[in-house]
Amino acid sequence: MGHPVTHSIRSRLDTERRHFWIGGAWRPPVGGDDTPHTVVADPTGREAVGRVPRGTARDAGEAVAAAREAFPVWAATDAGVRRELLAAVAEGISQREADFAAVISAEMGAPLDNALHTQTRLAAEVFQSYADLLADHAWEERIGASQIVREPVGVVAAITPWNYPLYLIAAKVAAALAAGCAVVLKPSCDAPLNAFLLAEVFAEACPAVGAPGGVFNLVTGPGKVVGEALTSHPEVDAVSFTGSTEAGRSVAMSAAGTVKRVGLELGGKSARVILADEPDGTTVRDLDDAVRLALSDAFYNSGQTCTACTRVLVPDAVYDRAVALAAEEAGRWELGDPALAGEHLGPVATARQYVGVLAHIEQGVAEGARLVAGGKAPPERTPDGLGAGHWILPTVFADVTNDMAVAREEIFGPVVCFLRYRDEEEAARIANDSIYGLAGAVWCTDRLRAERFARRIRAGLVTVNSGRFSVLAPTGGYKQSGVGRELGVHGLDEYTETKTIQW
Repeated sequence: MGHPVTHSIRSRLDTERRHFWIGGAWRPPVGGDDTPHTVVADPTGREAVGRVPRGTARDAGEAVAAAREAFPVWAATDAGVRRELLAAVAEGISQREADFAAVISAEMGAPLDNALHTQTRLAAEVFQSYADLLADHAWEERIGASQIVREPVGVVAAITPWNYPLYLIAAKVAAALAAGCAVVLKPSCDAPLNAFLLAEVFAEACPAVGAPGGVFNLVTGPGKVVGEALTSHPEVDAVSFTGSTEAGRSVAMSAAGTVKRVGLELGGKSARVILADEPDGTTVRDLDDAVRLALSDAFYNSGQTCTACTRVLVPDAVYDRAVALAAEEAGRWELGDPALAGEHLGPVATARQYVGVLAHIEQGVAEGARLVAGGKAPPERTPDGLGAGHWILPTVFADVTNDMAVAREEIFGPVVCFLRYRDEEEAARIANDSIYGLAGAVWCTDRLRAERFARRIRAGLVTVNSGRFSVLAPTGGYKQSGVGRELGVHGLDEYTETKTIQW
């Protein structure tokens, strides 16, 4: 079974999970208690955080059957009962937010502040947002002699990643339940423990409001086994997946055999464009703030944010100054133990990701990009006693051109590339010269110019200056960044079918 679990959360939380949550009950894997367990490694270099069952296709089938049984009952419930469940789950997360934050911090390395405020509280906010949305949502409309009806799509398979594990679960599960669907969740094997805590919340919430236990089911295991069993299952009506573009292609192909609904939120290589100010075009007001914001966005969550703008486009006239500011700012960022609160960067979440990020940094240097800050953390920069962790310094590349791999491939680590441009036409061309279209950003003191440029960026989410995120506004990608939208009413629509009744 590997090394003993020694992380501090082991003493107060159940991190040795041996059962799945299926049909409103904790059930052992079909293979029995001898089924091999997946070790959840600690990205700081400590020993194992915990273990979860390694599911099989049979386990996935059991979960789908439970969801299929619960679906007609849940679909027939009125919006009031759905609101009660969603609100109860939101409250349950809030009541146990310290536990959720501790688990998330331990299993994927997010600093405790991040794990509490963004990872956990944002998830509770998403569940509550759908409870509120249902208060006055219109499920039907009349068009001439036709009645247009929105109905739940059916059984949903939700497959989620490790970088914002609980929030991304919430974005799928809350919307699907609000629509009247039943869900089977398969979280990432690299950060699954928070999903077991969520199942405990559902274990209390479902009977409290009279919801069938099978509306939410949890199975863990490898994507090539459990994931493929879910995406290809004929009784699964829709799949919602967040992960890499490569994995998304596999999900789409697996689901194509039964022509089921597929929602994909995939990779990104988003551009942040700092515009020169009028009238001379050679200055940028508040350049310090623009660069500081750019690095904060790129380095947050150790750069493991799919919407991070990791290409920063700067006017040629101020490019050298911007790079110098970026190098200085990156040097201020400290690495720290994620179990502690504070302004510091945690480790990269997984060993595989760590190796991949370092390889991209080496490739950038080999391609001719100038490394002005960062790289692999030397021992003296790592937190005391945690030198074996996946530590990478906040990294800044200059003299990057858009044909380099570091400018075209999603690195998913604390690495940002600075590119120069001559005029807005070239900036727009560079920003859109990507297979991705998940996000983007524009900095300009002239809000009208910023908005005009934002409309030119082919991406699903564009932030102007320090624009604020809203759980009611949709997110999703253009091009190879995905299909469909999450959050708000647009996210709800992803889990409904449209029926026309003609008179």
